[in-house]
Amino acid sequence: MTGKLLFTLLQMNSPATNDPRAALGLADTPDEIKLSVLELAIKGGWVMLPIILFSLIAIYIFIERFIVIRKASKEEHNFMNNIRDFMHDGRIESALTLARNNDSPIARMIEKGILRLGKPLSDINAAIENVGKLEIAKLEKNIAGLATVAGVAPMLGFLGTVMGMVRAFYDMSMAGNNIDIALLSSGIYQAMVTTVAGLIVGIIAFVCYNILVARIEKIVFKLEARATEFIDLLHEPAG
Repeated sequence: MTGKLLFTLLQMNSPATNDPRAALGLADTPDEIKLSVLELAIKGGWVMLPIILFSLIAIYIFIERFIVIRKASKEEHNFMNNIRDFMHDGRIESALTLARNNDSPIARMIEKGILRLGKPLSDINAAIENVGKLEIAKLEKNIAGLATVAGVAPMLGFLGTVMGMVRAFYDMSMAGNNIDIALLSSGIYQAMVTTVAGLIVGIIAFVCYNILVARIEKIVFKLEARATEFIDLLHEPAG
């Protein structure tokens, strides 16, 4: 009888749900507060405007340069072999036409070398190197902008942090003994949101910058290899 009474009391005091998460205190809180990205950006203050602008600039530069660099890295299959065959056969005009019909840094570099045929090898080599440097300079256009974004965006975030903390302490000083956490929330929000936004933009811009630089370096190595191959071709006896 006593055991039955104890079992009845336990049933009366147990939760009305059969969810084991509720028994462990893991049930979802109905009043959970959620903030959208737009709301966080607004709470970050005017400092978020240049940070967002820098992020858009970084995205544009990366996509535009990535497409250009990817196109420049493509090389027609057997291009140098065809140039070698034409030059060995004495068909200089055919080699020149082949180079002109290829829209790539390598083809423009080889075209300049063919146009300098008959001059000393040092002059031909210098002409090829100059064209290669010009092509690399074209590929590096606006790349410095990504480096600038990577450096400036975190600094803007820290500026927003300082401004937010100044605002929070100013509100504390004006409130006197009536300090309320809601009064300080706007300044603290600005301090934290701008820091996070600036670091995110800076990290992404830095990664994008390194990706583009690595791809450009591969093209530089390829240009140097093709320039050396062309100079060696000039030393080969004609067929």
